Amino acid sequence: MKRNHLSLVTKVVQASPPVKQPKLESYWGSLPHHVVLRVFQYLPLIDRARASSVCRRWNEVFHIPDLWRKFEFELNQSATSHLSSPHPDLIRQIIKKHAAHLQYVSFKVDGSTESAEAACDILSQLVNCSLQTLGLISTAKPNFVNVSKSRFVSALTVVIVNSTSSSSIKIEDTPADDPSLKILVANNSDTLRRLKMSSCPHVLSDGILCVADHCQGLRELALNYSMLSDALLLALSRETHVSLEHLRIDVVSENPGQVGFHSIEEQSWRALTRRSPGVNVVMYFFLCEEELATFFREDTPVTHLYFGRSVSRAVLGRIGLRCPRLIELVVCANGLQALDNELLCIGEHCHNLTALGLRECEVSCSAFIEFVRRCGRRLTQLSITEDVLTPDGDYSLDEMHTEVSKHLGRIWFPDVTPLW
Repeated sequence: MKRNHLSLVTKVVQASPPVKQPKLESYWGSLPHHVVLRVFQYLPLIDRARASSVCRRWNEVFHIPDLWRKFEFELNQSATSHLSSPHPDLIRQIIKKHAAHLQYVSFKVDGSTESAEAACDILSQLVNCSLQTLGLISTAKPNFVNVSKSRFVSALTVVIVNSTSSSSIKIEDTPADDPSLKILVANNSDTLRRLKMSSCPHVLSDGILCVADHCQGLRELALNYSMLSDALLLALSRETHVSLEHLRIDVVSENPGQVGFHSIEEQSWRALTRRSPGVNVVMYFFLCEEELATFFREDTPVTHLYFGRSVSRAVLGRIGLRCPRLIELVVCANGLQALDNELLCIGEHCHNLTALGLRECEVSCSAFIEFVRRCGRRLTQLSITEDVLTPDGDYSLDEMHTEVSKHLGRIWFPDVTPLW
């Protein structure tokens, strides 16, 4: 009886028509254009081209102008590079058809000179575009600086002359020079908002002053400390001129062991903050301890400070007394000297401090708790590695966690690894 029942079930199953599964091709082919467009926007150039040959609808999406308003060219020569470089012929075809649509373009190259030269070749082809944003990004060194200066400037000039409404230009680590900046100003003075040009060895103070004098809408400027001068700060402080929101300064020694850094007068800094009271002055230091002797001997309106190398107790002490606008401080290393007094000085005088990062330093638990108590709940980011804090006679590590959490108003523990 059971055997007959099983046989009947088997026959019924075999007789039932198979359920049709929708074809994957028809499912993707029926997606609305705006959905496929969104997917295409995440694809590298070579994958976009391959996808465009799948079906007629995808080919139509491939030629929608909105797809080509923003694009990142990834170029590399090394077989081990994580960048995927598209074929030059494909790039030429795309530029020929869609250059007029490009508005936001970036070039990401590896450390080879060949990749940077390929980027210059593409720049030279952008004769029918009007870019709003241009970014030249090097993932390793050497970079664009190794390209022939005349070749780079010629390619950059093509883009600048054809783009008369650029708002954001990032040409850091390139052989850009003063004449190319003057061309940029002549064509984009009314629209330029952001200019990032740190580590441009051919740019002198005259080029920066030209930008400061003519670009009334400039809001963000990034440059090397070697370009910074009293004259530039005073130019940025004129009533008829720009009101900066961000000034980023990279302090890097051109020659290891250099100690002769020029100083900036306190009244020049003061003029800048009077003109732009809300300006964020961000400084990145990549110096040896002896090279820092010039800095922070007078009041400096820096708001964000990052030390990529060891910094002495003396410098940190001056920061506590000379940087009243400080909002964020990151110290990657200090050595074996305890920073108790210096940290307490910063907590007492830097009333705007909201973020602190410490690594490879030494602070006692008692001093750290007192620092947090002085700053209170305005400390929104506190990234301290666990090996920084040393127990003392008043607090163990467990007790320190409890006290710090109480003053912060939230649960806090030190980091196992730094978050910055």
